[in-house]
Amino acid sequence: MKFHEKLQSLRKKQGLSQEELGFELQVSRQTISKWEAGQSYPDFQRLVMLSDYFDMTLDELIKDIDVQDVREKSLTDEKVSSLFADVEKTKSVISKAWKIVCYCGIAILAAVLIAFILHLIFPGWNFLWVTK
Repeated sequence: MKFHEKLQSLRKKQGLSQEELGFELQVSRQTISKWEAGQSYPDFQRLVMLSDYFDMTLDELIKDIDVQDVREKSLTDEKVSSLFADVEKTKSVISKAWKIVCYCGIAILAAVLIAFILHLIFPGWNFLWVTK
């Protein structure tokens, strides 16, 4: 029996919901759901907590786990986390660049508007210092 099947079986045998088990392990219901679906695996601390909670040894709890599968899922999770961090960093850089462009545009627009207003008030004076 694979870990995710064993976990689901143990939880149901105890009459617990995913939310109740999550509360005991200080994780969300969604995390328990991912563990039971085989989409991810608990970290070592949570494995120890699970073995204590279900009163079993770690060996009994995790026996028959495909170690290569765990490694692949861990690498996938790390890649997703890395991609997410890269996207957040890029969004931050783009946001800062956009603010700079907006501020420069506002400054230029304000300067042109002031020159136009001054030209209306003082039509004979050349504010752009251009000779005729």
